[in-house]
Amino acid sequence: MQAAIGDRLHVHGRTVGNPDQTAEIIEVRGEDGAPPYVVRYPDGHEGLVFPGPDSVVEAAPSGE
Repeated sequence: MQAAIGDRLHVHGRTVGNPDQTAEIIEVRGEDGAPPYVVRYPDGHEGLVFPGPDSVVEAAPSGE
């Protein structure tokens, strides 16, 4: 998994009723875009994330 600042981390819900989560990657701490990532969730909460197999990186939208 590789990411850049501004990309989105999409974590799929693993159980019924547990919604997907999306966060903006604001810092990449691994080498060459590797995890861990510091992310910001839509509610403003920030945290350090080591993404699991239920996560995907989505490229930043054009123009951002």
